[in-house]
Amino acid sequence: MSGVAAIADGVASGSAPAAAVARDTGERLRRAADLNATLHWSQELLDRDAARLDRLPPAERARLPLVGVPVALKDNIVTTDQPTTCASRILEGYVSPYDATVVARLKAAGAIIACKTNLDEFAMGSSTEHSAWGRVKHPLDPARVPGGSSGGSAALVAAGVVPAALGSETGGSVRQPASFCGVVGVKPSYGRVSRFGLVAFGSSLDQVSVFGRSVDDAARVLAVISGNDPNDATSAAEPPMTLEPARRDLRGLTFGIPGEYVPADLDPGVKAGLDRAVQAIQDLGGTVRQVSLPHTRFAVPCYYIVAPAEAAANLARYDGVRYGQRRVGPEGDVRALYRATRGQGFGPEVRRRILIGTYVLSSGYYDAYYRKAQQVRALLADDFRKVFAAGVDLLLTPTTPTPAFKAGEKTEDPVAMYLADIFTCSLNLAALPAMSLPVGRSGGLPVGAQLVAPMFADARMLSVAAVLETVLDATREVR
Repeated sequence: MSGVAAIADGVASGSAPAAAVARDTGERLRRAADLNATLHWSQELLDRDAARLDRLPPAERARLPLVGVPVALKDNIVTTDQPTTCASRILEGYVSPYDATVVARLKAAGAIIACKTNLDEFAMGSSTEHSAWGRVKHPLDPARVPGGSSGGSAALVAAGVVPAALGSETGGSVRQPASFCGVVGVKPSYGRVSRFGLVAFGSSLDQVSVFGRSVDDAARVLAVISGNDPNDATSAAEPPMTLEPARRDLRGLTFGIPGEYVPADLDPGVKAGLDRAVQAIQDLGGTVRQVSLPHTRFAVPCYYIVAPAEAAANLARYDGVRYGQRRVGPEGDVRALYRATRGQGFGPEVRRRILIGTYVLSSGYYDAYYRKAQQVRALLADDFRKVFAAGVDLLLTPTTPTPAFKAGEKTEDPVAMYLADIFTCSLNLAALPAMSLPVGRSGGLPVGAQLVAPMFADARMLSVAAVLETVLDATREVR
């Protein structure tokens, strides 16, 4: 599979028609079926969209930045021509009456929607083992997880099925699987990309985010889907992101490494990958210095109060009355309807988070938990503000504490699973742009490093990652 730019150039010029791209994409999807990364796709839809593009006049095709590029969508982003299930039985067969804003923008840019991808149910998980349609397999080792909750999108990009895919981020659900699968994963600044049509989990945390086989692939897609949207009240009054000119080096830039993100028990392979990234920055003329984010230890407990609280509120709408599956209880009254629909429609991890969220929002506990978590959230954001105000241009951290773990290894211990987000969830709480960049492999498994930028400095972050990518061999074993 070629990159985004090469595919778009080929389709625009007519040297590689969109119809050929559609046939190739369908064949790749068929070959990757064992990954269980796809929930919905149709060769007929691929061929239909490709034929429409091939009928356009050459000058019009040339104006479309993603013409003919196949992009996969996480199945919590609504579409009118394929179901949106959030990998949950409660939404089985649901088809949206409208496209999400990001989908409309992809189509307007000439992209072909390749498929809808598997995920942890309602995006609640860190391994894509909590899907009603079974777990997603890691493309390099089927016994391991691809990360989550956007594991299906990450696996398809890593397997070379598509050059780019959309996922969603609430606490690391794109960066963590990007690190596990050895691809690029970008979480933009909160408000940079419209959430209209993204099925809500945690509204103050959720963000549509991007996977790419390269930094350029991810950046081109992010540029297309970014920009203000009047349909989204949380959309920032910012223009679409524009890509910065290519860098030759990192001279004049200062990178901070927070000590709290490099604990003594950090996996040796992850530490070696981080060290390789530090050496690359220095070789390119950048300056590296140690910094502190003192409230980091509160990030995971803070996140796992705020996110379940918002999830409990958002998922209250799935009651079997307006849309989705309806299951009638034996008593035949409305309470029985709610109990049966929600009890049978939601999986165990979603039910767990609804219960936690309902508890921390309940009378007598709201101030002790939810209000306190929001105060801690403000302290976390202030830590980042102070570091950037002190002359740091970007932060460099590990993306994950370990490489991809084995399937089933953490499913019986929710706390161990939640700790997989320890280096990522603070950036959702602080609303800052962050991304995972592949830096090598440990024991054959990919390792990623995380770059973090100030608010709306997404383009700078991507330009730095692009020059680092040129000197880091992501397939090489770290030492």
